Amino acid sequence: MDSAPRSGCAINAAVEVLGDPWSMLVLRDIMFGDRRHFRELLAGSEEGIASNILANRLKRLVDGGLLTRDDARRGQRAAYSLTEAGIQVLPIMVALGTWGLAHRGGERRLRVRAELLRDGGPQLVEAMMDELREAHLGIPRPDPAAPRPSELLAAAYEDAMRETG
Repeated sequence: MDSAPRSGCAINAAVEVLGDPWSMLVLRDIMFGDRRHFRELLAGSEEGIASNILANRLKRLVDGGLLTRDDARRGQRAAYSLTEAGIQVLPIMVALGTWGLAHRGGERRLRVRAELLRDGGPQLVEAMMDELREAHLGIPRPDPAAPRPSELLAAAYEDAMRETG
């Protein structure tokens, strides 16, 4: 981050990077939507993020060490990738989703992935982190023949869309 943390408290340090709702939603869309470019993140935002807020949050996430930005060559778009620190936010996302499932309402199509990750337990979360490491860091998954968690999540989302549509 650009500035010193308010205190040496570990929770404070995490909240200073992750405590902004838009930052968490940008990370969510990169993790679960495989949106790696500014325009994809802007157009695919379920919550309707403004372009100036998106630009600010991407910069903050890069400065905070959760994302890297691959500078584009002329005529290409810059791509964002998760760092290991960014990938390790996944269990926090799962915990937030589990809390949201228990204490907040919402549309079935938007809850189904949180349900799957909650019900899949630590093994599914770790497999998803391995898949993110492969996609963002180039580290092969330990079991390349195993089903991809992203495919399970996508199938659950498509099923929920068919049920509601």
